[in-house]
Amino acid sequence: MKLLFLACLSPKTGNCTTAERIRAHIESAGHTCELRNAADFKSSTDMANLLKQMPPFEGAIAIHLFKAGRLLLDIQVPYGIIFGGTDINEDVKVEQKRLIMEQVLLKARFAVAFTNKLREEATFWLAQSGIIYIQPQGISTEVAESFCWKEFLTSSGVAERSAEEDLRVFLLVCGLRRVKDPLYLLEAFSEWHRQDPLTVLVIIGPKIDPVLTEEVEAVTKRSAGVFLAQGRSQEQLHAAMRRSVAVVNTSISEGMSAAILEAMDLGVPVIARNIPGNAAVVQHEVTGLLFSSPQEFVLQSKRLLGDGNLRERVRRNGKIYVKEHHSVVQERETYQRPPKPRIVYNRTTDIMWG
Repeated sequence: MKLLFLACLSPKTGNCTTAERIRAHIESAGHTCELRNAADFKSSTDMANLLKQMPPFEGAIAIHLFKAGRLLLDIQVPYGIIFGGTDINEDVKVEQKRLIMEQVLLKARFAVAFTNKLREEATFWLAQSGIIYIQPQGISTEVAESFCWKEFLTSSGVAERSAEEDLRVFLLVCGLRRVKDPLYLLEAFSEWHRQDPLTVLVIIGPKIDPVLTEEVEAVTKRSAGVFLAQGRSQEQLHAAMRRSVAVVNTSISEGMSAAILEAMDLGVPVIARNIPGNAAVVQHEVTGLLFSSPQEFVLQSKRLLGDGNLRERVRRNGKIYVKEHHSVVQERETYQRPPKPRIVYNRTTDIMWG
């Protein structure tokens, strides 16, 4: 079967990594799955024209109910939707977007939510709960053998020191866009750094929003203890995580943060902003630490540095949690399993794949 897979494919983002992984699952079942960037299409008409090419596509799947899903409204093949996070947490609050997403979900063969909380939110705003499946992201990590920690620090602007091993580096992994709120901790962290110069924050991730990127670059250059690193490959990023004191998340909203789960899988403590998407995977003082303000972040970080038992507990439990709940094997089986038949476009569709 030939399938179209539509997603926002900004390089080195969680969406891109997730899409590549799910495409591999589908293709390992013997199907052809063509991954395309939603940003390359202006309307659902463009998408409908693509689907007519020979040989024709027999089905479609998309990540993000609005950004990608709206492009599927005019197609005449069955499709499924994977919620992205910001679609259900943010876009749904905008009336015009919500109405479009309702139509997308109404015509979908199935939908996938990463967490029960995301499913509940989608059901509250959009109904159609009977077609929403729960499948957490599958997580696997690989650390680059060639990674040089000293080079990483100096290239990020952290002053080269003979005592770089004494640095306590907190790594904020995020694409530079507003919903990730990368400057949320800046003032509080700079104040802490002035008291403790060996404690630094490094922000790392792809430059997605040009305006915000320019702001982050300017602000970090004049802020004590906060640095901006260039994006790295997944293997290099995982190696940097392994050398960090903790991986940090400051997002305003999340569907399911791959960076948090990757840190847990690597045995690295996680300190995450207390929002529903993060709280769904980070249990405070069990699999990580949660904070609700910049000042609380500093407090929790100091606890982590000073309490070896707490540090070891969240490392161990985080790793166990990912192993038990975020299996790539289970994720592969889910996407290879055909969904139950339902009525789409007033006709009974064949099984989408399988």
